[in-house]
Amino acid sequence: MAELEIIPSAFSLSQNYPNPFNPTTVINYQLPMTSDVKLSIYNTAGQLVRTLVNGEMPAGSHAITWDATGNSGQRVASGVYLYVIRAGEFTSQKKLILMK
Repeated sequence: MAELEIIPSAFSLSQNYPNPFNPTTVINYQLPMTSDVKLSIYNTAGQLVRTLVNGEMPAGSHAITWDATGNSGQRVASGVYLYVIRAGEFTSQKKLILMK
């Protein structure tokens, strides 16, 4: 018999781990319903570095790994970055730190 997944009761964005990180980090987020999700990484100047998720995602708990590369595939510099999730009306952001 398949294990039943517990559907979260609210949208949430968890702190990435490990943090600080090198070379990869994991970002977890929870969706109480199927939603159009955009999860992006920005530098401290507010410039888009990488879009990790952009599309409809089912309800449940999700994890995405970021390998410290930008949309171009190039490694990004050490420093502080923001990750932002937008899912329906929900928006949240947190900081992550890349140390080389």
